[in-house]
Amino acid sequence: MPKRTRWASKYPLLRKYLPLVHEDLGATYSRSLHKWLVIAPLIGITSGLAVTAIAVIILNKLWPLMFHYYLRHHWAMVVGVGLGFLATGLIMQFLTPDPNEHSTEEIVRSYHNHLGDVDTRPFIAKLVAAITTVGFGGSAALEGPSIYGGGAIGSWLWTKIRRFNLQARDRRIMLISGAAAGMAAVFRAPLTGLVFALEMPYKDDLAHEALLPSLIASVVSYVTLAFFLGAQPIFDFDGATSFSGRDLVWSALLGGIIGLIAMTFAITFRRAREFVVNWELPHWVKLTVGGVLTGFCGLIFVNVFKDSLVPLGPNYEAVSMILNTRHGPLELIAFGFLKLIATLFSLASGGVSAMFVPLFLTGGAFGTAFSELFRHSSSLELYAAVGMASFIAAGYKTPLAAVVFVTEATGGHAFIIPALIGSAVAYGVSGDASVSAEQRLHEGVRVFDLRHIEVGAIMQQQIVSVQASLNLRELSNVISHHYRHTTFPVLQGQQIVGTIPAWSLSRIPVDKWETTSVLDIAERRVMSVPSHCDAMEALRLLLRESAQPMLLVTSDGGKLEGIVTKTDVLEALKTRGEEALELDDEMH
Repeated sequence: MPKRTRWASKYPLLRKYLPLVHEDLGATYSRSLHKWLVIAPLIGITSGLAVTAIAVIILNKLWPLMFHYYLRHHWAMVVGVGLGFLATGLIMQFLTPDPNEHSTEEIVRSYHNHLGDVDTRPFIAKLVAAITTVGFGGSAALEGPSIYGGGAIGSWLWTKIRRFNLQARDRRIMLISGAAAGMAAVFRAPLTGLVFALEMPYKDDLAHEALLPSLIASVVSYVTLAFFLGAQPIFDFDGATSFSGRDLVWSALLGGIIGLIAMTFAITFRRAREFVVNWELPHWVKLTVGGVLTGFCGLIFVNVFKDSLVPLGPNYEAVSMILNTRHGPLELIAFGFLKLIATLFSLASGGVSAMFVPLFLTGGAFGTAFSELFRHSSSLELYAAVGMASFIAAGYKTPLAAVVFVTEATGGHAFIIPALIGSAVAYGVSGDASVSAEQRLHEGVRVFDLRHIEVGAIMQQQIVSVQASLNLRELSNVISHHYRHTTFPVLQGQQIVGTIPAWSLSRIPVDKWETTSVLDIAERRVMSVPSHCDAMEALRLLLRESAQPMLLVTSDGGKLEGIVTKTDVLEALKTRGEEALELDDEMH
């Protein structure tokens, strides 16, 4: 008997209960949660340092200089914002592979479609483009580059430390954890970073698997930034300590009004963004036009109201002006609508950032005006807080993050209940309209028995593919010999370039088949996964909204190795079940 177990044989109780203890501990740590105690702080520190650098450059250096110059020379708003957006357009067009992919949307798309894989080669270029967008006066703030920066860092770190028992699905968790860390640092609000990152990918669900690492990364990132810039709330204001039952009713009414405005804005923004993406002009021209129009929004406001409350730039100073300085309701309403219009021009044209603060600020302006016009309350801060939370909840479909942010970033903890009511009403009234085109309604179905099966073990390796150079007449001949296939991978040499469904032939007149190539009508945005992706993740991708009927399994070099369909995954599940039954029979 080995020495290490000989001593246990002397104690019958140890022999009886040690296996049970081992079993319980094995079940307790089956998810390897302890690994996040090392990985998440690393994400938090790295993201916190990156966000600190972005905040110092924009908030302490560039924007104060531009803001004071614009107040002295009003026409400089049009020229300055236009030049800043021209620089952004040139950077994005010539230094990034896809000028339309950036900021929060890129992180959400990577989470849903690419297993958390973010292309970090244009990382610096995109951060510089964000600085020129926001720092020169674009109607946006720092949350876009912060969420993108943190998410990209989390995804990149996975490639460097994956040998330490990390799985493919851990990359999605690290992506969300980085996004949470970026959000927590930029607003000095760790709970907001956590909740927003978990709500961000979905309209009606949470990224549950990222809870613990996101929590740790958010706190560490916040502490990192606070070490350099301080820990005081970024939008601190004096709030009331109580509210009445009538205030709750008025809060619900305000939430309903803002929900309708947010729904209209979200739909308009999505349509405008789609138009600009399809507009056949160079990207830098689109952005320059957007920058000039954004500048005009600021110029119009300061010339009409003769105020330093300007609807341009990160607008952190405007939050304090709205909360702590009296403005007439007409001025506040005009500011809110011009802020939305400026945000539309800034971000629909391709500006590199996001609109969390613009929505937050617009809601505050509308909420304060609502109080002055209808409630006639001395507690303007209450309705400003409700308006802020309601607009974020309706625009981004993140009601929990909206309330947490308002209470955490402003210090208005007494407003939680009214803000919850307003946010819930605004969220419901606005329906599924969202400013994010990449959000999904909810998480797809997961079959947890598949989490240990790799796609490479179940993929089809006998592939019927077509070359991009074929014309449609030749494609029809291929289809006639493989009539059971509905979609075919399209190759250019050995590299996958898209897919083509058989029904797409019906879109092209037969007399043009000879002159139309497969590449001309192929779907260029393909859904691919590596062979080490687990089958559970593959099923989630196949069940998502607007999913293609197959996943392409590719090597690191982009070579096609196989395909996976829902049938393949279900067959693997069936096989897994049969193996479990056989094992059960043997045991009995």
